[in-house]
Amino acid sequence: MNIGLGNKRRMVLVVGADPHARAILRNALEGAGFSVGEAADGQEGERTTLRIRPDAILADLALETIDSSGAITAKLKDSHIPVYIVSNAADALVGTVALHDLGISGVFLKPVDPAVVVQTLKLQLAA
Repeated sequence: MNIGLGNKRRMVLVVGADPHARAILRNALEGAGFSVGEAADGQEGERTTLRIRPDAILADLALETIDSSGAITAKLKDSHIPVYIVSNAADALVGTVALHDLGISGVFLKPVDPAVVVQTLKLQLAA
């Protein structure tokens, strides 16, 4: 099943240091009809973003790591790619950081429910 309009299969980039966590998200997303790219860190995520041009990004990294490595740059924010953070510290981040100003579309708190991620991306990318 393809997500979105026509035969265009939606691409999601999963960025995170833990290969097991990436595999869990990849399996859930692919099972729901998404194509999935992976990157182990922010720098690899930025290169992969330019190569595969994802429709959305899930980043399992601290905001400081993502921002300092360049994965969230002015170019990425201007591209309007939805970026979601998967974090243990999401509740603390939401109160102290203007996530929208950094180009963040939302935050998933660990342990993340893959079904919630899939449903959110289906809704976000359906428009």
